[in-house]
Amino acid sequence: MKFIKHTILFLIVLTTSMVVAQVKFEAKVSKERLGVNERLRIDFEMNEDGDNFNPPDFSNFTVVGGPNQSVSNSWVNGVRSYKKTYSYFLAPKQRGNFTIQQATITIDGEVYKTLPVKVEVTAAVDIPKDPHNPDYIASENVHLVAEVSKSNPYLNEAITVVYKLYVSPTVAVDNWNELDSPRFNDFWSQNINTQNQKVENGMYNGKEYRFLVLRKTVLYPQKTGKLNIEPLTLDIALRVPTNRRDIFGGMLMTRVNKTVSAGNKTINVKPLPEAGKPSDFTGAVGNFNFDVNASKKELSASESLQLQVKVRGNGNLKLFKLPKVSLPSSLEVYEPEHKEDVTTNLSGMQGSISDSYTIVPQYKGKYPIPSISFSYFDLKTESYKRLSSEEIIVDVLDGPTNTAETTSGTSNSTIGKQPVVLNNEQFAYIKTDATFSSMNTSVFFKTKMFWSLLLLPFLAIPLAIVIRKKKAVRDADVYGNKIRKADKLAKKYLSHAKKSLGSKEAFYIALEKALHNYLKAKLFIETSEFSKERISDLLSEKDVEASVIKDFLGILESCELARYSPIDNVTMQEDYDKAAKTISLIDKQAR
Repeated sequence: MKFIKHTILFLIVLTTSMVVAQVKFEAKVSKERLGVNERLRIDFEMNEDGDNFNPPDFSNFTVVGGPNQSVSNSWVNGVRSYKKTYSYFLAPKQRGNFTIQQATITIDGEVYKTLPVKVEVTAAVDIPKDPHNPDYIASENVHLVAEVSKSNPYLNEAITVVYKLYVSPTVAVDNWNELDSPRFNDFWSQNINTQNQKVENGMYNGKEYRFLVLRKTVLYPQKTGKLNIEPLTLDIALRVPTNRRDIFGGMLMTRVNKTVSAGNKTINVKPLPEAGKPSDFTGAVGNFNFDVNASKKELSASESLQLQVKVRGNGNLKLFKLPKVSLPSSLEVYEPEHKEDVTTNLSGMQGSISDSYTIVPQYKGKYPIPSISFSYFDLKTESYKRLSSEEIIVDVLDGPTNTAETTSGTSNSTIGKQPVVLNNEQFAYIKTDATFSSMNTSVFFKTKMFWSLLLLPFLAIPLAIVIRKKKAVRDADVYGNKIRKADKLAKKYLSHAKKSLGSKEAFYIALEKALHNYLKAKLFIETSEFSKERISDLLSEKDVEASVIKDFLGILESCELARYSPIDNVTMQEDYDKAAKTISLIDKQAR
């Protein structure tokens, strides 16, 4: 009987020790039902240390915090207690019933998995107004605000949107990152540099706050009607006070993650009035001055002059075209050189744009450059204004006389075609007399040429064998062929982009393809790996200068934004030249 008791006791102790020694790896969530505006905490706990922890794919959630790792190791009455935890903080992307899949870890060579966890996400819920609840404290003391300068602008009138982060003095911000950046569809946009901005003191809802300007953007609406300005969304790591104090009486802080959004903004864009709109109006909106100047007014027929058409002021300078110059046919005119000297600040674009024409007169005489008109919409008076230049007389002092002129004394230019003046020497370069000589009838057989042609095939055989071997080696180089093919495609698409100059969509699609194929050839990455951060890191590793990397990423951004912005031929040519120059610089610098 005593033997049986000892046996039972031994089995109980053995079973208990096996249970204690059993490895546990499980997933625990803070709640199984939450609102779409709440946060979910999930802990992956294990009672033995392990390696190669792999979390599940939180595809229906945004990870706003974590992974945070904690370890607890204690001995109680000679019994060891160990716990290791990986914690994540998740924000739901949408409503619905979701399953968080298994996490895995390797412990003592064995792979352990957690059980899937089901979570229900409901509509937004009211956050309890508990003064001791960290989430409530964060929501009451941190605000992201988008301030729009004007809610009902005219088409192509500049407005600004300034994003400010207001933080109460009772909480502390550790860091933040953008979860969603606004895309200004239907606007021409320009970000203003906000680096080195200092924290300022201000009022929000009648209370004192500290605030920081995160972003300033100038917008020119390109469509009429109600346009939406998308929100800026941030994930902020905060330290908020609790109702607990340390041994010195100081307030203890706890860390929370808070997602804040500036909210959608809607503006109503008014169309420009049709009443009084000039026939030559090209979309200029603002306040401008108009000048037409000639570099010289007296010259010889072999000389040239520069005629500059210039608009300066404040308005949408990059978004309209300058008026064209109409000149007499006796003045040879070249395509104008377009220049822009424009800066953008919170009041919009300021500066000047100009077209410089090179003009070469062909005949002696006086030629009038007629008055040129420029029309724009004045925002101050809300009316159209027209500016006109004075007539300029170009006096050609020396040169051949235009025989088509019919007036005496003053030479007047004719706008029609000039008759062609013929002379007896115009076909002098064609010889009308030919001198023939008899052919050399010497025997071709056994000449040097004969033996050379006879031996040439035999000499070409070894060369063909060498070429064939090199071709075989090249064909076997699959990786090298892939690089050469991508490089060839880059050149091909770059040529397509050049051919598409003048057609905005076709040009930027071809340019973007060229840049992508160049990256494939240079960095050995696939299209699925394309991201600005990835490209920047790889080019930096190859010792490419930061300014060159910035230019390259700027070209890619231009390709993305081109569909939303009006682009002229000059800008497209500049982007093409910049792309060719940047690729050349990367080739020279990359190691």
